[in-house]
Amino acid sequence: MSDRSGNEHPDGSDQEKSDVKDLPGFAAFAALGTTIATCLAVGVVLGLYLDDLWHLAPLGLLIGIVLGTVAAVASVVTLVRRYL
Repeated sequence: MSDRSGNEHPDGSDQEKSDVKDLPGFAAFAALGTTIATCLAVGVVLGLYLDDLWHLAPLGLLIGIVLGTVAAVASVVTLVRRYL
């Protein structure tokens, strides 16, 4: 028996892959959106906390937004590379 890629399995069974590549398109976009939202939210909350802790008014928030954006971009790049 062969799988979707045309490769034969040694035991002749049709095994399902459990890779991220098998997720439907909607689930992939949901994962991307959730990743972006989570990274930015963590950055903003951390920035607001640092503002309150060190009395740095807008500086902590701006640093948190920048770090959250960098983390979101890095996470999205990692997720997109799984699908290529």
